[in-house]
Amino acid sequence: MEEKRSSFSGKLGYVLSAAGASVGLGNIWRFPYLAAKYGGGIFLLVYIALAMTFGYTMIIAETAIGRSTKKSPVSAFAQFGSGLLEKGGGWINAIIPILICPYYSTIGGWVIKYFVEYIKGNNTALAQDGYFTSFITGGYEAEIWFIAFILTDLVIIYLGVENGIERVSRIMMPVLLVLAIVIAGYSVSLPGALKGVKYFLVPNVKNFSWMTVVSAMGQMFYSLSIAMGILITFGSYMKDDVSIESATVHVEIFDTGIAMLAGLMIIPAVFAFSGGDPTALNAGPSLMFITIPKVLESTGLARLGGTLFFLLVLFAALTSAIALTETAVATIEDELGINRHLATFGMGVFTILLGTLSSLGYGPLDFIKIAGMQFLDFSDFLTNSIMMPIAAFCICLLVTGHMGLKAVEEEVEKDGHPFKRKGIFRFMIRYLSPVILAVILVSSIASVLGIITM
Repeated sequence: MEEKRSSFSGKLGYVLSAAGASVGLGNIWRFPYLAAKYGGGIFLLVYIALAMTFGYTMIIAETAIGRSTKKSPVSAFAQFGSGLLEKGGGWINAIIPILICPYYSTIGGWVIKYFVEYIKGNNTALAQDGYFTSFITGGYEAEIWFIAFILTDLVIIYLGVENGIERVSRIMMPVLLVLAIVIAGYSVSLPGALKGVKYFLVPNVKNFSWMTVVSAMGQMFYSLSIAMGILITFGSYMKDDVSIESATVHVEIFDTGIAMLAGLMIIPAVFAFSGGDPTALNAGPSLMFITIPKVLESTGLARLGGTLFFLLVLFAALTSAIALTETAVATIEDELGINRHLATFGMGVFTILLGTLSSLGYGPLDFIKIAGMQFLDFSDFLTNSIMMPIAAFCICLLVTGHMGLKAVEEEVEKDGHPFKRKGIFRFMIRYLSPVILAVILVSSIASVLGIITM
């Protein structure tokens, strides 16, 4: 007898869980940096337009695939045929979260470390030059925090979809939103911050360039958790009476809202700290673990501000890690036919083994490099710049050539409501989405090769 598939309790459970998957470190450390570098308000405008068209289309497609098949990526693709696309497309969507979990958990461990240090009142030390570098290169401490993050993630996954993922998301996501509003409010009140607010919110066509569009494409692509197998898996847990289109709109609003709040948290504060210099916003870990502690220290409320900020970042990192791990566990369950607890244990062991190459990759294992990159950097490049655009392209091909647009539309309308943006969906999935994915793939590779700067 086939075991009944787990499900979210309803629309709110799905929306908060899917939004939690989307709201991750990319919103907080990548979005503000790209917005500051590529035009501020005009970047924000382009990003929102892309999220409402391309992002909307891909979320609809993946969720419909998941709910119609009630399967994780590999089995979901296989239901539409046995060709190369159906086999390869499913596996590439499934492997991406399995490879992301280990290195993402390494960064999650760094976040826990900083959160604990701010609670202890060590804010002055965190703001010192070289502190972060010493932490990640100086022995095995990073491994301890890495494992702490993984164990937290695995406990939630072990509890199940409704009792674990949904219950935690119902707590974390509202708290995350409140924290973001509070911190953004404080940031914009700093002396000299209004210049940053204006730069970020007011579009100026003089700041527009082709790279504004390319960068917004890339950020939107990663920010919405597209082509990671997450939305297919979460779609498989969605009940038939829940509106896919309405849920998608709410996920878009939540994700874009948090990205905007992240910009308001970080850009005005760094503007105030740097005297109005947009180039002071570095990308990635250097922004989060070097620049932000210095900015916080200059405000005079570093301990409280740092505690709240890194609690917010921890929740963002954890909700995304939960979604990634759940997708991996669901694939293991479906493809190997084992129970959830055993699949969770197996994924935990794999994550620790592979993740250790990232957590110690700047310290004791810094001699391990692939293509001249540390293991964490290579894993990020492989999954984000190569595999994800290809995985999304496979989804477009599956929908247009095998599943059929009509089947997707029927799935979206299964709750009894009309598919309001059907025309946009049809045009995007057939024509524009594949072009956008090709641009993202080529520009990402060109950036890593140094041909263009992003």
